[in-house]
Amino acid sequence: MAGLIDLHLHSTYSDGTNTPEELVALAAEAGLAAAVLTDHDTMEGTPRFLAAARAAGLRSLAGMEISADVPRRTVHLLAYGCDPAEPCLAAALARVRDGRAERNALILEKLGRLGAPISMEEVRAEAGNAEVVGRPHIAAALVRRGFAEDRVDAFRRFLGRGAPAYAERYRLSPEEALSLVAGAGGVVSLAHPASTGYNPAELRRFVGRLAEHGLAGIECLYTGYLPNQVEEYVGLAREFGLLVTGGTDYHGDNKPGIRIGVAYGRLKVPLSAFEALEARCSANAQC
Repeated sequence: MAGLIDLHLHSTYSDGTNTPEELVALAAEAGLAAAVLTDHDTMEGTPRFLAAARAAGLRSLAGMEISADVPRRTVHLLAYGCDPAEPCLAAALARVRDGRAERNALILEKLGRLGAPISMEEVRAEAGNAEVVGRPHIAAALVRRGFAEDRVDAFRRFLGRGAPAYAERYRLSPEEALSLVAGAGGVVSLAHPASTGYNPAELRRFVGRLAEHGLAGIECLYTGYLPNQVEEYVGLAREFGLLVTGGTDYHGDNKPGIRIGVAYGRLKVPLSAFEALEARCSANAQC
């Protein structure tokens, strides 16, 4: 696995089950050359991850995954190379996290009316020390109380979009996220493009729109993607002059079977993808 990387990892600061240090240890054990922590809407775990990576000789960047709002769906954007202390970005992320807290309270209220009462204390117990508490932790509480068989069942019956306990929350628009990340010295790659739900023509238009606002890359290499999907997304990246990024979206026990660096055993993201991303981050920071 020498020369391979993973640009999409989650820790206990959002909805992963490994600490930043444990993620670094797993990446080093797997023989990765570089890895990036991309927790949801927070970079609170970044200093710990970067310090552990330096000690382990693992190349890295600051990173996170931002949920952005578009009509009738949510898209995820991977931000790399940001300064977590930049005031405008920090304030926006705080507002996003406040929106999660407001949404969590509404979901629990709906669950109570549906006969599946869960307390915020139970949810926080599932979240541990997570900076970002959200639906995966509510799902875990539902499973623990016997209201759902597993997390998939919890989302299907209660928490997923269109389910009876679903609630919307405050999110940034993609353009707002791109502007804030650029202002903090970072760059953005569109995460797992298949998950946007767009058909090929819609996705092309969406990527073109974001490219006009500074999108830097597409996560073309991702857990479970088939060769024809990779070919489609690499073609989009070439058409719009974007970087090809990739990662496993590792969450530890919250997404069983996925291994850092290789996903289900076949994912291969080359070191050259990290080096191109690192160079783009450096150039943006100097603008």
